[in-house]
Amino acid sequence: MASKILIVEDEPDIVELLVYNLDQAGFKTEAVFNGADALDRVKVQAPDLVLLDLLLPEVDGLEVCRTLKRDPETASIPIIMLTAKGEAIDRIVGLELAADDYITKPFSPREVMLRIRAVLRHTLNAPRNKPLNQIQIDELKIDLDRHQVFSNGSVIDLTATEFKILSLFAHSPGRVFTRSILMDAVWGQEYYGIERTMDTHVSRLRRKLGQFGERIETVHGVGYRLKE
Repeated sequence: MASKILIVEDEPDIVELLVYNLDQAGFKTEAVFNGADALDRVKVQAPDLVLLDLLLPEVDGLEVCRTLKRDPETASIPIIMLTAKGEAIDRIVGLELAADDYITKPFSPREVMLRIRAVLRHTLNAPRNKPLNQIQIDELKIDLDRHQVFSNGSVIDLTATEFKILSLFAHSPGRVFTRSILMDAVWGQEYYGIERTMDTHVSRLRRKLGQFGERIETVHGVGYRLKE
């Protein structure tokens, strides 16, 4: 059965481009042009994925994302954000920890297809009915409410910074995070430290996680990612 994609975008030309290419790729599509209609539409019939513009009339994309992720009935629906603002990426990653991926405008249709398929593949492989405040990856469990990490039932003692870094990786396995995005997410955009500081924190995190830490890969010249 074809996956259903809800496109939430207020620019008709972009909607037309996305609908055409997604339909050609075998997806079912539906489009709405503002955030309020998006929330209403998801309640009527939940899509398999939401392609969500950040800047929308009535209700902006960040609020749509927050609302969907806080509702247990819609929290598991994957969301890919569309944004033309570089600083908005940092807000999504650092403040919300909710969107499953983001795509920066202008984008190529091929990039959109690849991102959608990757997110859907990860969603299908993820365990169902997991607690919303926990992330389980193999032997590692991250309790977001208590700020605790467990490996095979044993507590791993992480600093607040290490916990934030691990949470970012765990929310988006396979995604590459630049050092600057990690720094903004952990310390805010007002922080002006050197990027090597982040390397030190990631190195310590790897050691504390033991064998699991080997899955945090260095992407040379770019940053880090958690291997899926």
